[in-house]
Amino acid sequence: MAHYLASLPQSRKAILLAAAAVMAALCAVLAGHLLSAQVDGNRGIAAVVSSSDIDVGGIDVDVRGDSAEDAREKGWRQAQRDGWAKLGGPKISDSQLQSMVSAIVIDKEQIGPRRYIARLGVIFDRSRASRFLGSSGQRARSAPMLLMPVTFSGGSQLVYERRNLWQRAWAEYQAGSSRIDYVRPSGAAGDSLLLTFGQTGRRSRIWWRNILDQFEAADVLVPIASLDYQWPGGPIDVTFTGRYGPDSTYLDSFTMTARGYSDLPRLYSEAVQRFDAMFEQGLADGKLRPNPTLTGGLTDADPALQRLIEAGRAADARDRAAQAAAEAAERGEQSTAPEAAPAPPSTDAAPVAVLSSYTIQFASPDAGTIDATLAAVRATAGVRGAATSSLAIGGTSVMSVTYGGSLSELAGALRARGFTVSQGAGALAISR
Repeated sequence: MAHYLASLPQSRKAILLAAAAVMAALCAVLAGHLLSAQVDGNRGIAAVVSSSDIDVGGIDVDVRGDSAEDAREKGWRQAQRDGWAKLGGPKISDSQLQSMVSAIVIDKEQIGPRRYIARLGVIFDRSRASRFLGSSGQRARSAPMLLMPVTFSGGSQLVYERRNLWQRAWAEYQAGSSRIDYVRPSGAAGDSLLLTFGQTGRRSRIWWRNILDQFEAADVLVPIASLDYQWPGGPIDVTFTGRYGPDSTYLDSFTMTARGYSDLPRLYSEAVQRFDAMFEQGLADGKLRPNPTLTGGLTDADPALQRLIEAGRAADARDRAAQAAAEAAERGEQSTAPEAAPAPPSTDAAPVAVLSSYTIQFASPDAGTIDATLAAVRATAGVRGAATSSLAIGGTSVMSVTYGGSLSELAGALRARGFTVSQGAGALAISR
């Protein structure tokens, strides 16, 4: 290529070089658009703001009246009574019931001259209704649970890659009255890259810890909707499966049938309520407790603070021993008491290693390598803690290491563990 360019006239060579520069610039712009297309787009659905009120939905009414307004008012009153009956509340007057209703939610309605047909929801004020409902009005909630709704359709697995009806059903669910503390991502920006169906099959606790920490959750819930179209435009059989935890543990499943694609929102709304009842039952059975492997080691005290606590306990023990010896001397028990043992050496006089935090870069071709490298670094003498601060599968990841010594001493300790270490300005790069 170089010989070919050298043989060309100067003017033609300049034209070719300019064209190459333009092509390179176009490729860079296209690459930027392709990268941004992975996270941009109309894909996020923000969850509704949940209140602590008691929400009862799916109430069908069909009433007649003297006029359209009269029929509608009768329909709303019937919905309030039916909703109260669903909660198992005692029999009370309509005026008392009306005072506890915060809102009427209209899913759909048809208003005629003297007839009212609708599907409604009723929201009761919890503070007023709890005195009639007893313990069912106030219940303890679960730990924060990250929600990942998965849709199986046409051989694909969809979570937040694009907007879908299953995601919308969960985003619109009023979860304030549920015992489950749902953490519902919107699916916008990087959520679609981080929360994928592939993540539900990973078992690495390090991966799950990093994700759950980002969303301030303690564990994960995975409600799955698997669609089976009987024929194009025909009924749809949907199998719903509930799974939870980093090991994708099976919880329960059920099947429902939609009349068609337009009937899926209604079906999904009912399925969400059944899932909530399923998760609440799992919580009552003790299954939906945060997995200890996701929190183990994260609540340990800081090593420097732990050393101070131990030094304080040792000083307190010496003081108690000296006080006991003084009291024995006053009672004249010196003759029977054994010779006082020498006081233990003061921990304050011992040199205390200064704990420092260092950055280490390491190659991370896969999740298994990340786990193995972290385990080896944590087992290195003098290392008090190690955690990833940046993950890049197929590239170079970064971890932060707390070490009782200098950077050179840490490099030597890692070499003793079999690592090849390159030392830079305040950081290390390791490999095997």
